[in-house]
Amino acid sequence: MIKPPSHHRAGGFQNNYQDFEPKSLAEVLRWRWTAAREGRPRPPLAAIPVLPPELDFLHANARAGAAMQPCVTWIGHATVLAQLGGLNVLTDPMFSLRASPLSFLGPKREQPPGVTMAQMPRIDLVLVSHNHFDHLDEASVLALAAQPGGPPQFIVPLGLADWVRKRGIGSVVELDWWQGHAVQTRQGAAELVLVPAQHWSARGLTDRMRTLWGGFALFAPDCHLFFAGDTGYSRDFIDMRDRFAHRQGPAHGGGFDIALLPLGAYEPRWFMQAQHVNVDEAIRIHHDLGAKRSLGVHWGTFALSDEALDEPPRALTAALQRQGMAAQDFCTIAIGETLRLPTRLAGARG
Repeated sequence: MIKPPSHHRAGGFQNNYQDFEPKSLAEVLRWRWTAAREGRPRPPLAAIPVLPPELDFLHANARAGAAMQPCVTWIGHATVLAQLGGLNVLTDPMFSLRASPLSFLGPKREQPPGVTMAQMPRIDLVLVSHNHFDHLDEASVLALAAQPGGPPQFIVPLGLADWVRKRGIGSVVELDWWQGHAVQTRQGAAELVLVPAQHWSARGLTDRMRTLWGGFALFAPDCHLFFAGDTGYSRDFIDMRDRFAHRQGPAHGGGFDIALLPLGAYEPRWFMQAQHVNVDEAIRIHHDLGAKRSLGVHWGTFALSDEALDEPPRALTAALQRQGMAAQDFCTIAIGETLRLPTRLAGARG
């Protein structure tokens, strides 16, 4: 009999290095009472940066095929439009007003999406990291499935394919940690790998840990992208660097060309540390992965924890200065802004 992987447990899943133990009701009430007493989260010191999207560029780039310019556009929260390999890839689609099963209750969006669903080019791939409402939004999934030209292909962790199929969407692939999926792009073959994360899953009171969670490594001919999803810090990221070392290639300096790493929803640490990294831990992941460049996401959109909405980029700037890192090594951008990336294709524009 083959022994199941260590993250497969009776009735569900667990993390590799630290089991997730849900906080008790008393601990939840302690957090909320303390936050209310201290007036947290504090109001932002400045407006969250927002820029009009470069729609002409995004649509022309989508039509460029093999000549596509690798780039990422921050839609808001953990939703990013990545254009690479001749593909339009969307991470954790969340375009709704509330991150909640209810239309009148739950975390409310503070900024509209940087690119609306109607403004986006046709999406080829959707990467879903886990089933929390701020990362997997039913209305957004249904809208993507109804896009002109047919639904995209959804790539999800174990246990989530049934959720997608029950909404009438058949184009879904389900992966376990370290399992890969080949994708044919306009530039040739690419591979997606679901990688571990230090997190958990649930959409209700009875399904905790029943579906898997994770991040994604996408190895396209022109760009290698990493998307962490939601995560606390763990040794998983060192494991990824070791496992993927042979894929990165010394000719291009090794490492991921861009890592999309979460920055927000990290206070108070006693409550959030097991599930969400703070800025210093995000920088540690950047180093663990050997990423050439990282982009901070998962901040500025939903008030999910005690830090102010605009605190993460200020904390990131201070941390980079303490560590002697260049601002371009790990940056944030405005909602709606596009970050252009160098290409790995020989002889192509940089």
